[in-house]
Amino acid sequence: SEVFCYALQGFLSLNAEGMVKQDSLLSIIDYSLPSSVERLFIIDLKNRKLLCKSLVAHGRNSGEELSTCFSNNPQSHKSSLGFYITGDAYLGAHGYSLQINGIDTGYNDRARARSIVIHGASYVSCEYITRYGRLGRSFGCPALPPGRNKEIIDLIKEGSVLFGYYPDMDYLHHSVIISNNSRKVNHLPEFL
Repeated sequence: SEVFCYALQGFLSLNAEGMVKQDSLLSIIDYSLPSSVERLFIIDLKNRKLLCKSLVAHGRNSGEELSTCFSNNPQSHKSSLGFYITGDAYLGAHGYSLQINGIDTGYNDRARARSIVIHGASYVSCEYITRYGRLGRSFGCPALPPGRNKEIIDLIKEGSVLFGYYPDMDYLHHSVIISNNSRKVNHLPEFL
């Protein structure tokens, strides 16, 4: 898929710069999919397999069931696009959470200042979807189902790549991480 090609291009670029500690993992949130389907994908690049999929929420001002607008601005309550490197896990206001460092200049590099983290949330559940037709929404954090946040955080913490994707031409044409990469990826691994 086009999503994976962009994700892998960015991954290769960041890995070449020595920014990736966990170089066998690549996580993708496909914000072009509705919140009522699993749209977080964690891929084991070395063994060429999908390790897990999960529901994930978007920011309340990014849209209802579909996320359509994104922002890097504080107080926007929107999700951000682009590449992140995962940081440390910690216990915070939302329980077991994960710091993520936005490294896509102009698109998500204010993530830390905005307190954008990965955490579990009760509004990320099949029950919520059944009742409201979509997930609940966060202040911009990629929130996970409460029963799965620990497993997912422990898998991707401490130096793996996370990519927030949407077919936004401004982003896809201007992200330094994607456009800087001479290694254009045009073919897909068989497992996707």
